[in-house]
Amino acid sequence: MHHAEGVPNGEFREDAIRIYKDSDASMAPVAKAVGISPSCLKRWLATDPKFSTRSSGSLSSGTESEALREAHKWTESLEQENEVLGRAAAYLSQANLPGTGR
Repeated sequence: MHHAEGVPNGEFREDAIRIYKDSDASMAPVAKAVGISPSCLKRWLATDPKFSTRSSGSLSSGTESEALREAHKWTESLEQENEVLGRAAAYLSQANLPGTGR
């Protein structure tokens, strides 16, 4: 998959882009899974004609998809944090009730 000097060949690059495009994961885990840095994958997507925003003045579907994917991941993370904080608050409020012996 790689050239002798360790530089990825075109097929590897296309495969990495396709894996990312077909995945619901954000850039970092996909890049790690294929053995490249997230910045490398981002650069490849930026220079790929199918994802490039240079040819049009607006966001391409690849960029919009990435933004939506990142927003979805962020929302899930915030919802999980909110749930943990809610459970902690409930636990602490029960621990401070008079007569609980705690």
